Amino acid sequence: MLTLAVDTTAEFGSIALVDSQGVREEVLLREPQGFSGVLFEQIQLLLARQSVALEKVELFAGASGPGSFTGVRIGLAAMKGLGEVLGKPVVAVSNLRAIAEYGESELRATVIDARRGEVFAALFHRNGQQVIPEQVIRFPRLLELLKDYEFEWISNDFDPFLPAIHGTRFERFPLTRAPRALASIIAAIAMRGPLTHAAVIDANYVRRSDAELLWKE
Repeated sequence: MLTLAVDTTAEFGSIALVDSQGVREEVLLREPQGFSGVLFEQIQLLLARQSVALEKVELFAGASGPGSFTGVRIGLAAMKGLGEVLGKPVVAVSNLRAIAEYGESELRATVIDARRGEVFAALFHRNGQQVIPEQVIRFPRLLELLKDYEFEWISNDFDPFLPAIHGTRFERFPLTRAPRALASIIAAIAMRGPLTHAAVIDANYVRRSDAELLWKE
C-alpha cells in the first residue's frame, strides 16, 4: 500500500513515501517558524523525485502529537484534506507510539520533552498497547509511576533527564535514541491498520492549549 506520511509536530519534522517493499524516501525537515508555508511544496518535490502522482497514493498518515499545537494541526489537516479530496483512508499515529517502535524490550517507556518542566510520556508493551497511558507529567512523577516496571527508555533526546536518573535503578535500564525523522515509522504503523476515514481523525495533544487553560481560569 503506497503511503505518504508526515510529521510536523516539532521544530524537526519529516515526510516519507513508503510501500510494501519499505521506505522509498524519507526527508528530515527543519522549520523553526513552522511548516505551513513549505509542507505541500516538500510533498510535491518528494513525489516528483519518486515519479509518483499524488492520485497513486493509497493511504495518508500523519503524526497526531503530542507536540506543538500548531504543528500538529498543520500535518493532520494536510493529510485529512488530501484523503478527503482523493477519497483515500487516513490514519493518525501518536508520536509516543511511533518512537516506541525503535525499542527491543518487552516494555518501552517513551519520553518527549514537553518543556515547562514536563514530559510527554507513556509505557508501551511491545505489541503497541499502553501499559501506562500517554500523559503530560513532571519527570519525577513519571519515575514514581514506573517504579515497579523493568523497561527500556526511548527518546529522541534523553540528555536533559539523565541527571534525574543518575544513581537510581532507572540508570541501568537500556536507552534507545529514536531518530528525529519519524514519518517512515508512522507510515509503517498506519499500514498495519485499521484504516479510517479522514473525518474521524483527531489530534492527540495530551496537554491542553494555553488558550484553553486561560479560558478555563
